[in-house]
Amino acid sequence: MAKILLAGESWSTTSIHTKGFDSFFTSSYAEGGADFIAAVERGGHEVDFQPNHVASEKFPTTLEELSKYDVVVLSDIGANTLLLPNSVFGEGKAMPNRLDLLVEWVRAGGSLLMVGGYLSFQGIEAKANYRNTSLAHVLPVEMEIGDDREETPQGAVPELRGTHAVTTNLDAQWPPVLGYHRLVAREGAEVLAQVGEHPMLVVDGEGAGRVAAFASDMGPHWLPAQFLAWDGFGPMWSQLIGWLARETD
Repeated sequence: MAKILLAGESWSTTSIHTKGFDSFFTSSYAEGGADFIAAVERGGHEVDFQPNHVASEKFPTTLEELSKYDVVVLSDIGANTLLLPNSVFGEGKAMPNRLDLLVEWVRAGGSLLMVGGYLSFQGIEAKANYRNTSLAHVLPVEMEIGDDREETPQGAVPELRGTHAVTTNLDAQWPPVLGYHRLVAREGAEVLAQVGEHPMLVVDGEGAGRVAAFASDMGPHWLPAQFLAWDGFGPMWSQLIGWLARETD
């Protein structure tokens, strides 16, 4: 089974509480990858999880380190987190461009999945900013210039398109999502599921590697409880990882 590196899916929140004359601060930390990790582990895959603050410093900087993995998953981690670790931003030292490294690794046979979120693809206020990086040249989708979020609080229903090993035995219609990225499948890529006029799940080959994009989140808020409880949730992720890792054609 596949060995996966999942980077992202964490955040900290600082709140200001004002009670009359007085104010005070509180902070909290949360992670959003638990449902995805549980789903792919049930499918027999192994996951190394690097939350954003860990990935900033520990994400692989060599092809040798990347070669330990079958699939790299980026989810809710902006390009700056991988481009500007403390050694660069704080200490002014040069280091390898880890997005260029991912491109080289994929084209040599690695597999990459980007999952949506406020800091995926372009993201909120375009701050994820992957459109302006080398990674844009290997992803199976084209990104808008600005903020590419489509918020659908009323719910939007993804639907399957065609047949593929990734979507075997999945429902023709999926539970509704509460948001997604407005992406366009690049020429030659295969759209496996669509929401409205936009692709939800896209796969393609890139050099000797494989790539995929999932336009919504891997957990709340864009994936509501109904989607997480869907009996296709686990098989979808597990089959997608299996295809990326070349366990299926």
